[in-house]
Amino acid sequence: MTNPFRVLGWWIRDYAYALYWQARAEITRVDPNSFLTGHLTPIVVIPGVYETWRFLLPLISVMHERGHPVHVIAPLKWNNRPVSNAAQLVTDYLVDHDLDGVVLVTHSKGGLVGKYVMTLGTGAARVTSMLAVAAPFGGSSYARFVFVPSLRIFRPTDATIVALSEQRDVNARIVSVYGQFDPHIPGGSSLPGAKNVELDTGGHFRVLAHPRVIAELAALAE
Repeated sequence: MTNPFRVLGWWIRDYAYALYWQARAEITRVDPNSFLTGHLTPIVVIPGVYETWRFLLPLISVMHERGHPVHVIAPLKWNNRPVSNAAQLVTDYLVDHDLDGVVLVTHSKGGLVGKYVMTLGTGAARVTSMLAVAAPFGGSSYARFVFVPSLRIFRPTDATIVALSEQRDVNARIVSVYGQFDPHIPGGSSLPGAKNVELDTGGHFRVLAHPRVIAELAALAE
């Protein structure tokens, strides 16, 4: 059993990380087009709910510096629309920019959006693999107690959650990275048939900064 004081420490550091990067995202004015250069595998970033692409700037910057063109889906904005709608925006972007051999890099809800893209529609064949960090593939039991539509969709019985869980063919092309404890996803982010990587820490947001995330992403993309 995990030490409760250790869990409390993870919780505090997790929200401190989230507040810091949400604030940074609000004041950052970097042009997303500046990340489009590079000769290696193209990467497409999909943030979580109530996150803009800027929340993932640390990952974006590292991968761009390694030589990857990194694409963001600006029309997603705060990614608070239904998963299917968000997936259509991603698919439209892939088609409009004629991207192939893409690696998706996602956080939280972005993992659901990414898997939807990989299983349905004209964008599916354009995606090679996906790195999903703290993704609620099985939903979250906490969502039953929330009445905000953009969060209630994470109920384990939600139609989209159930439908995606039945689409197992693509799981082998997904790497799911998550912490020992996630304050938002009590059931964890393990995905049957995927490469599941449990980190030696906890959290829902701060895990994005774990060195293993970059290592797994580099293994997928390079």
